Amino acid sequence: MSEDARSLAQRAQGMIDALATISADPDKLTRLYLTEQHRAAAQLVGEWMRRAGMTVRMDAAGTMHGVMPAGRAGRSGNRRLLIGSHIDTVVDAGRFDGTFGVIAGILAVEELRRRNVALPFEVEVLAFGDEEGVRFPKTLIGSSTVSGALGDAMLDLTDANGVTIRDALLAFGGDPDALADEAYAPGSVIGYLEVHIEQGPVLEQAGEPLGVVSAIASQGRYRIAIKGEAGHAGTVPMDVRHDALAAAAQVILITEEIALKHQKASCVATVGEIKVSPGASNVIPGLVEFSLDLRAATDEARATAAEAIRYRIRNIGVKRGVLVSIETMHEKPVATCAPHLKKAIADAIGKATGKKARELMSGAGHDGQAMIHLTDIGMIFVRCRAGISHNPLEFVETEDLGTAVEALVGTIESMADSYGANNR
Repeated sequence: MSEDARSLAQRAQGMIDALATISADPDKLTRLYLTEQHRAAAQLVGEWMRRAGMTVRMDAAGTMHGVMPAGRAGRSGNRRLLIGSHIDTVVDAGRFDGTFGVIAGILAVEELRRRNVALPFEVEVLAFGDEEGVRFPKTLIGSSTVSGALGDAMLDLTDANGVTIRDALLAFGGDPDALADEAYAPGSVIGYLEVHIEQGPVLEQAGEPLGVVSAIASQGRYRIAIKGEAGHAGTVPMDVRHDALAAAAQVILITEEIALKHQKASCVATVGEIKVSPGASNVIPGLVEFSLDLRAATDEARATAAEAIRYRIRNIGVKRGVLVSIETMHEKPVATCAPHLKKAIADAIGKATGKKARELMSGAGHDGQAMIHLTDIGMIFVRCRAGISHNPLEFVETEDLGTAVEALVGTIESMADSYGANNR
């Protein structure tokens, strides 16, 4: 490992540890969108951006922007390469998911300046505030704002305490009425890069520190409600019950069954939230509401699985005498990484690691799914121990952090060479 990469690794680890101290809970890492913890993390990131020589601002959606101007006068036409990830977390999170991508972008800018690399375009690092979609039933708010793919209906969505996104933005210092003005013009950017932990076991099993992402899987999020009839647990006979929870249990098993049938398309189905009403031990459940997260390698496979689930759920409703409704919260198509960015990343990984870069798909969602509406996207994956993520056990070797930043620097330099050759 070179001295440069070792220094980058140590700096990255220190910054990751610093962000991990900003949490709503002293015993675990939880940092949700538009909270005081999000504000503190954004302020710290902004300070790092300033130290790296960037011009810094926070936009109307709470995204922190840091811009390094082009180094070759008159050549950029004010076009920018965007580099980003998110600084929000799930509840009881790991410390690398999202945050390392922001830190990698900042360190790459620092390193380019230290090496006196004159780029023919500007570089902008983005620290998005909402990728996880934990606080509100909406994801990718920050990146969708920048890419112009947000829409207006989301502002009235509420969190568990009844706070709307509109009110949360106002309290945070954002501006819900200015979100549309934050959208970038497609011709103003040359691409979007993101460094992210793999959140899977492929790279570790292969003994490789980095990989190049081919695409981000198709994803859908749904809310399912089953309305039955509440009743006394001791007096209503089993054969005349309309038990909403019993029906929900059958539905959940059906989603698992259908996902297993579509394994060749990497289909996965997850129920991660469930609410039972009235929620008493001696009352038959009358209403159950739960989430469904459905993903697949292709849009066709996900759509087929979703339709099969809808069909089976309707049949369960009829047989059990319950009312079933399915609300689509969002559906995101496969986001395919651009060939020229994959090549630049693969070449940079090869140079940084001495190995041919492995190409792999992302089953997890990322801000690139929104940014692809604006520009070409490319992603670098970093191996994580046992593929564990969204968990305090999430871990990345410090050495791999430095290697990833080196690969990002190499990717930017490769893009600069190509850009310069095409704009002479």
